[in-house]
Amino acid sequence: MIAEPTVTSRSSVQNENLAVDANSSGVVNHTVGGARNENRQKSLRGKRRARGGSENAKRRHTKVTNGSLGRAQNRHLKHGDIEAVTLFEVVTMGRSAMQAVVDDWIEAYITDRDSGLLDLISFFIQCSGCKGLVTAEMFQSRQDDVMRKMVEELDEGSGLQYKKFLAFPWILTVTWPMDMDSGEYPLTMSGPYWRRFRGEFCEFVSVLVTQCQYNVIFDSYLMDTLISLLTELSDSRVRAFRHTCTLAAMKLLSSLIGVALSLSVSIENSQRLGQVERTKTSGRRNSPRLERIHRKTTELQDRRVEIENMMDAIFKGVFLKRYRDVLPEIRSMCMEELAVWMKLYSPVFLTDSYLKYMGWMMHDKLPDVRLKCVLGLQGLYGDPLLLPKLDLFNSRFKDRMISMTLDKDHEVAVQTLRLLILISQSADEVINPEDYKQLFQLVYSSHRPLATTAGELLYTRLLSSPTPAPDLREGASEQDTHTQLTTARVRALLHFYQDSELHQHVVYLVDSLWDCAGAMLKDWSSLTSLLLQDPSTQDADLSAGEQSLVVELLVASVRQAVEGPLLAGRSTCKKVVSAREKKSQVDDCGRLTEHFLKVLPQLLIKALSGLLAEMGAVLELHTDPAVLEAAARSYLSLCGEETAWHPLARPGRDAVVQCWADRLAALLGDALQDGNFTADEEKTGEILSTLKKLTAFHNAQDLSRWGLYEQVFPLLSVEIIHGGLPTQLTVEALQCVSYSVLWNLNTSRETLTSREKAVAQRSQMRALCEKCLRCLSHNDQSVKEQAFLSLCDVLTAHNYQLQVWDPSSYGPLLYTPDPKLQRALLAFILEHVFTGAEYDSHSRGSDVESGEGRLEELHRRRSLLAGFCKLIVHGVLEMSMAADLFKYYMKYYNNFGDIIKETLSRTRQMDKIESARTLVLCLQQLFLRLKQEQDSGVTCSSGVQTFSSIKELARRFSLTFGWDQTKSRESLTLIHRDGIEFVFQGFVQRAEKPSPPYLSYLTILSEFSSKLLRPDKKIVYTYLQRYISEQIISNREECWLPLIYYRASLLATGAEGEDAVSFISSDTLKQPSLANRSRSPSVRHSPTADGDMRSPSALTSTETKVRRLHKASSSTSPEDRKPEVELGPIAREPPPTIVISEEPFHANEELDVDTVEVDL
Repeated sequence: MIAEPTVTSRSSVQNENLAVDANSSGVVNHTVGGARNENRQKSLRGKRRARGGSENAKRRHTKVTNGSLGRAQNRHLKHGDIEAVTLFEVVTMGRSAMQAVVDDWIEAYITDRDSGLLDLISFFIQCSGCKGLVTAEMFQSRQDDVMRKMVEELDEGSGLQYKKFLAFPWILTVTWPMDMDSGEYPLTMSGPYWRRFRGEFCEFVSVLVTQCQYNVIFDSYLMDTLISLLTELSDSRVRAFRHTCTLAAMKLLSSLIGVALSLSVSIENSQRLGQVERTKTSGRRNSPRLERIHRKTTELQDRRVEIENMMDAIFKGVFLKRYRDVLPEIRSMCMEELAVWMKLYSPVFLTDSYLKYMGWMMHDKLPDVRLKCVLGLQGLYGDPLLLPKLDLFNSRFKDRMISMTLDKDHEVAVQTLRLLILISQSADEVINPEDYKQLFQLVYSSHRPLATTAGELLYTRLLSSPTPAPDLREGASEQDTHTQLTTARVRALLHFYQDSELHQHVVYLVDSLWDCAGAMLKDWSSLTSLLLQDPSTQDADLSAGEQSLVVELLVASVRQAVEGPLLAGRSTCKKVVSAREKKSQVDDCGRLTEHFLKVLPQLLIKALSGLLAEMGAVLELHTDPAVLEAAARSYLSLCGEETAWHPLARPGRDAVVQCWADRLAALLGDALQDGNFTADEEKTGEILSTLKKLTAFHNAQDLSRWGLYEQVFPLLSVEIIHGGLPTQLTVEALQCVSYSVLWNLNTSRETLTSREKAVAQRSQMRALCEKCLRCLSHNDQSVKEQAFLSLCDVLTAHNYQLQVWDPSSYGPLLYTPDPKLQRALLAFILEHVFTGAEYDSHSRGSDVESGEGRLEELHRRRSLLAGFCKLIVHGVLEMSMAADLFKYYMKYYNNFGDIIKETLSRTRQMDKIESARTLVLCLQQLFLRLKQEQDSGVTCSSGVQTFSSIKELARRFSLTFGWDQTKSRESLTLIHRDGIEFVFQGFVQRAEKPSPPYLSYLTILSEFSSKLLRPDKKIVYTYLQRYISEQIISNREECWLPLIYYRASLLATGAEGEDAVSFISSDTLKQPSLANRSRSPSVRHSPTADGDMRSPSALTSTETKVRRLHKASSSTSPEDRKPEVELGPIAREPPPTIVISEEPFHANEELDVDTVEVDL
């Protein structure tokens, strides 16, 4: 509301106080305002002379008060700068000028106290942000007339507000615009300049009282007027006046307390001098001196009484009205200053009549007010000398302080708890055990600062000085004493934890105590010694429950040391770990690792019997797969040969497995009678649960010596022959039998010592494969999938054992799956993985509606496909079967593209030539299927891939050969040779068949031309000329366009070749030819007179390239002189039979070329 003064505005400041009617009441009009420039103010700050307080120094030369700025009329600095001439301007310059300002003002006040007092009044009005007019007149009328005129009104006609009040001996009238109550005034303005103003304003009030304490403060004029001014303005309806003057009054009272304290010290010194004088003998006693001391003491006491009267006037006139102000800033300010008064001048203010305001305001609805009360009380309770005066306050407001620990504002709750810690340390009897029990529960608070403060209270009251053990000897060593003390502390903590009845929050308890009791919690040697102590030598051994709690405490402390205070639900900001904290964390990790490497085996051995018993009890009750898998892994870790406790753990595991095997044998003996499964529902459930446990353990450990294969295999025979076996039982039987075969293969190097054993092993595997083949046609989907996965695992493991078999010893005999089994595996994949549009990843009509269900379905299908691909990669199945997978590379790229691409890469590493034949077979099968659909005269079904999608698939296949064309020369030339033979072999040109029926395949084949080296292109073109004559080459009919484009792709090089082959095919054609009617942008066609579509320019360019090619053949560069690949002598197997699959297809999709490596 008040701006920074400028240089131009200061020239008119000397007219601010206008004299009116000196013979009557001496009215003075004081205009406060004008525009201010903050930047200009700051630039002049260093040049001004801090003498603004003496602005009225020359008023003694005037007859009447004609303005308070007479001294500034002729004052100029160097370079034309004008100094600050008002108290407000000088105060805003900074604290460095404060002393000089006050001294000059005191000098001016002594010279002309009315003018000086008016300057001070103007200062407080300006600090309130007032832009209006201040009118002052001397008080000369009667009391009743004055009180009748003390008003604060609003003149809506003129848009002005005015307030008239008595500031003895002045009657002040302040007039200001209506917009002053908008909320903008110096105490609330933003920016660093105005944020410093508050401190400078308070400093001015303090310095003013300090400098006036020996003279003018006791003239019964200055303080009376100032207190009247602040009292009246602090009671204004205008927020700016009320806030600013209340702050000034509170700081004024605090400064007066300083004066009273100085007077008290002087009185004590005087009284001490008087006492010394009176103790002298009558002959040496100086009566005049004693009289002077007495007069001085009396004078000082009178002054102190006067100061206390001033403080009482301010307290009653300002504080009692404003401590419940509607503005929270004023309430907070009052409570903050009241705490200062109580601590500084406790004989007067630290009484119950003043303390009650502090207790009342702890119920304030604003957290900042409550926080100021709590912080003030912390200062009082921190001084032991003040505690006796707080007894009544403790009894009346203790419950309120305890309840404030649950305050919705976290900072108020934390500071209140710190206040209660101070009370507990100084006045133990104030807080009773029930209160402590309530406060201790805050260690489980979700707000970490509050929890750590409660942990500090808990540690101080219970853990810092626990009751020592009764058997502690006086001559015990330091280590024994430390161990006994830690034991006592741990017992006290365990008792608290048990009494709190929050048994799942031990990690939060450790986090709360970590800052104050970290040394105890990180004393892992003492904690582990409690668990390792011998019960026979300890009179007071830990119970089983206490040992369990010690283990939980140990685990939580280790986790806290390693991970830090990161707990779910405990709100805390993300803390940047300092280098010191990081180093401490690393040191703790090293210490606990070194300690537990020695102690952990001892702990496990001691607790192993109980652990095995608990695990056995759990396994008897649960059959959940996750529980069984965790138990199997635990037993696997405990029974390892390298562990120190395996002699104890292995017999326990063997006993559990033996019990299950005996139970399963008895149950199956009753259930399998006459080749049928006759168990009822209860018996079936027992068989299933026992089989699940054995299967889970058989997956992790070798249980072959219990003969599970012989026990479980009859279940599969019953299902295959008679049926009726429950689905889950069939799935578990398949898993258990496959695990038995896998373990036999894994241990064949040690177990196969004769040919008879090898033959028996192959018979087991053949029998399992036959049963799985029959299960592939089962009605239930889960049985079929389990049978398929079992086949994949067993066949892959068998192939691996053949590769690592040492010929010098017995090994597994060769087993090759028969063609029927191979076709069944391929048919299963095509039926259950590539399932059509309704299961595509982009389909929204899937049976699985939830996102999680779709992911699980996709994961299941990917697992099936990966299992089949492993059979191809490891050579179990023929590589040609991969052609049926490669067909779907583009169609299902988003779901299975990474797996198919990895399979293509692995097959190429195995055999480049056979892998290339597989690609050729894939493309030719897709082409023939499309050709058959179009020859039938009907529109292609949605399951048939279009010509453009086949062409795009060929392009993707060509990209898989990479940039090193030398490595793929044989494969690429083989693809072109087979493609040419596929198109032209057996073709005889007739009138009814002018072109080969598969000529459009050359367009697909042209996608591989860019990967050929230039010499290989010549060879492929020469091989093409064997099947075509010069007449066919010069033919420009539309049916021969695919040949023209293919020929151009072989003859062209670089960018020209890429443009020449950019031929876009049509998806649906009415002509027998599969070539597209559309043309590439680089090959433009125009209709000729006979209606044929020709491109003379393109053909001329092609013929030119042919001539250039013949010229280049006679003089080739060294780069081109690479070993050529002869197509004729290459040994070829008979062309594979092209099988056209009947699986449905759907349209090609937008694909992402990024892939992920998949381990097959």
